[in-house]
Amino acid sequence: MKIFIPTPLRVYSNKQDSVSVSATTVGEALNALTAKHPDLKKQLYSDEGKLRSFVNVYLNDEDIRYLPEKDATKVSEKDALSIIPSIAGGC
Repeated sequence: MKIFIPTPLRVYSNKQDSVSVSATTVGEALNALTAKHPDLKKQLYSDEGKLRSFVNVYLNDEDIRYLPEKDATKVSEKDALSIIPSIAGGC
């Protein structure tokens, strides 16, 4: 499956905009990503090992936080994950 990396995090993925991994669940895919690019782990996960609250992960077009099985959701090679950091600011 392919995981799309947002521009601010590409410095931690050798400037790649996407990374292909083999996995059967969302969690396995994210683990495979951080195994390939260890510097991404501290950007995506808290010290307790939980996905940071400002990191949004979408399986195809679905936010994994709202899927019944969350990061245990099954995936296939045709699926895509997108990592989207929250953006704050404004006037």
